[in-house]
Amino acid sequence: MPTLDFAPDTRTRTPWGLAVVQVHDDLWRVTMPEGDVLGYIERFATNSGQRFRAKRFLARLRRFMVDGEFWDMDDALECFRAN
Repeated sequence: MPTLDFAPDTRTRTPWGLAVVQVHDDLWRVTMPEGDVLGYIERFATNSGQRFRAKRFLARLRRFMVDGEFWDMDDALECFRAN
């Protein structure tokens, strides 16, 4: 029987309790403590440097909405603080 090797838990918690999981080098998933996905933060390059795009998941519409683009990851996370 094959053995499944799962990656270690890489979640970090925000001071207000949200979980942030790095999906790959330039993408993080933001979830509620119970596991419900709130959205993603995407890192991308511009001529002026790195930016972070906060994308909120709208479950009823089954799509994402861009909340904003920021110079700092912490600023992008603030978009999800109020839910």
